[in-house]
Amino acid sequence: MTRPVPQPPRRRLFSRSRVERTALALIALGLLMMAQPFFMVLFTYSLLVTLIGTVGFALSNYLPE
Repeated sequence: MTRPVPQPPRRRLFSRSRVERTALALIALGLLMMAQPFFMVLFTYSLLVTLIGTVGFALSNYLPE
């Protein structure tokens, strides 16, 4: 009788650490976009990018590690 071969654990697409890192990067990017004085279009979308990062960071608490 043969035993089944153990499979390596699957990496989750939405793991907590990956979502947290992405959210922190979005927050930092939004702040940089807000502080730069050269392109108005970057400043226009900076608040949206920062808010998406903040919501993503808050929601990452509900994801499995």
